[in-house]
Amino acid sequence: MLTYLIVIVALALLFDFINGFHDTANAIATSISTRALSPRVAIAMAATLNFIGAMVSSKVAKTVGGSIANPAKIENGVEIVIAALLAAIIWNLLTWYLAIPSSSSHTLLGALAGAVIAGAGVHSVNWSGFTQIIIILILSPIIAFALGYVIMILIKYIVIWSGNKSRSKLNRVFRTLQILSAGLLSYSHGGNDAQKAMGIIVFGLVAAGVQTDLNVPLWVKISAALAMGLGTSIGGWKIIKTVSGKIVKIEPINGFASDLTSSLVIQFSTHIGKPLSTTHVISSAIIGTGSVMRFHEVQWGTVSRMLITWVITIPISIALAYSIYFLIFRLIF
Repeated sequence: MLTYLIVIVALALLFDFINGFHDTANAIATSISTRALSPRVAIAMAATLNFIGAMVSSKVAKTVGGSIANPAKIENGVEIVIAALLAAIIWNLLTWYLAIPSSSSHTLLGALAGAVIAGAGVHSVNWSGFTQIIIILILSPIIAFALGYVIMILIKYIVIWSGNKSRSKLNRVFRTLQILSAGLLSYSHGGNDAQKAMGIIVFGLVAAGVQTDLNVPLWVKISAALAMGLGTSIGGWKIIKTVSGKIVKIEPINGFASDLTSSLVIQFSTHIGKPLSTTHVISSAIIGTGSVMRFHEVQWGTVSRMLITWVITIPISIALAYSIYFLIFRLIF
């Protein structure tokens, strides 16, 4: 059992590390695109604030650890976590290699459900809790798109009302504001995304009988925060290029609006303890603000490719985790 627990912690931290460089683009792509920050400074800032954000709360971790299945009562809980993490890591690496900004959240939660079905049966999945999470995952990008659209319109009216028509001056002002908004977004990203790895570790600890509740131990918080911070420090350049330049042209004004929108949505979700896809939220905010600026210049081909990936991620993750569990724990062991 100790060996399995070591494997769980190692895989969870590896997933968090990959999540760090896979989702680095989420927080810093717009600020790099507009040259508000240099890539090196942007990544260093994101890594630091991701770590700080990850240490602040544990509401999302408790949701991930207990909403999809009850780790205290489930059969083969430790093996289930291992299969789920392996599936999530494989899908994250594949989408990173293909430069597609997919959702680490969709991957992990879908994989956990698939592994539970394989290891304990369909009846062991808490379908009510799983459905609630899926609803948040679906609604959050829609809200981000709509809110980004509204915020961008409001900013445009404020700029028009101020009478400032100097594009160079406006760019200077919003590049400065982008530094603040990118920092807030990095902090928000760490506060939601790193907790998913914390939650899956706690799931394994409870399933193994090491602890009886879903409270996140300090060593788990620090380990997950460090793993995400280190992953972020590497940078996911392939996805940064997709988010920063292949959806719509980003200027300082809509870059700031996108970051602000994303931060508001992510912070609210973290506050109520619900995991969401920061990838989906940020990409949707960029599309929403970009539609106000240049609707006809939005690269709808790239958007449709992203949407297809978003739709297929959960079912593929379920099937992949189910297959991995069956292969490792039914056929091999």
